[in-house]
Amino acid sequence: MSSVLANNISGKVVVITGGSSGLGETTARHLASLGASVVLGARRIDKLEAIAADIRTAGGKVAVQATDVTRPDEVKALVNLAQERFGKVDVVINNAGLMAIAPLAETRVDEWDRMIDINVKGLLYGVAAALPIFQAQGSGHFINISSVAGIKVFSPGGTVYSGTKFAVRAIAEGLRHEVGGKIRSTIISPGAVESELKYGSSDTQGAAFVKDFYQQNEIPSESVARAIAYAIEQPADVDINEIVLRPTVQEF
Repeated sequence: MSSVLANNISGKVVVITGGSSGLGETTARHLASLGASVVLGARRIDKLEAIAADIRTAGGKVAVQATDVTRPDEVKALVNLAQERFGKVDVVINNAGLMAIAPLAETRVDEWDRMIDINVKGLLYGVAAALPIFQAQGSGHFINISSVAGIKVFSPGGTVYSGTKFAVRAIAEGLRHEVGGKIRSTIISPGAVESELKYGSSDTQGAAFVKDFYQQNEIPSESVARAIAYAIEQPADVDINEIVLRPTVQEF
C-alpha cells in the first residue's frame, strides 16, 4: 500500500456496528493499525472492551459502547460518541447482521423479524444517525455490508436472508444517488468469510448445511477488512460503490 493511500485512512474516525467479532472486529483492528480512530458498537461490551485493550496496547485509538442496532437511540448514541470523543465522524460501517437459514415452510416468523430488524432497520438507523453529521461536515462515507446472497437468492433456506441483503444493496444505491455529491456509499458483498454469522441458524438442518458450506469455502475475515480499507483510502472524489468478493472455490 502506498503511503499516500495509507495516509487517507490515518486520522479518520470510523464507526463500526457488530464490532465485537468477525468482520467488525477484524476491520477495526486493521483500520486502527493504519491510523484510524475506531468506535465500536455491539451488545457484548466485554468483548468490545477486550478488543479495545488490544488496540490501545498496539498504539491505536478506540472507543466502545454497548449498542443494539435494533434500537435507533443506541445507534445514534454510538455515532454521537465518535463525534464527542474524536471531534468528527468520517465513516460508518453498517456491519451488524444475522443469517438464520431455514425453509420458508418452517415459518420461523421471529427469525424473519429479527433479520429484518438487524439487517435492514439497523442499517437505516445507522444512516439516520450519521447522515445529518455528514451533511453538516460536507463529507462522509457509508459502508454497508451486504452479501453475495444479495445478488443471487440463497434458496432453499436463505430466502428471507437474501431479501434483507437485496434490501441493503437497494438502500445503499439509493443513498448514493440521493446524497452522493460529497457523501460516499459503498456496498461490500462477501461470500463465505470466517465470522459468527454462520452460527445464526436455529433450524437443525439449516445450521448443519451452513456449517458444511463454510467449512468447504470460507476465507479469513481479513479479506473483507482489506476490501473496506481499499474503499476508504481512495481520494475523496473517488467512490467505490460495490465490491463483491468470494472464496475462489465458492460457486454460489
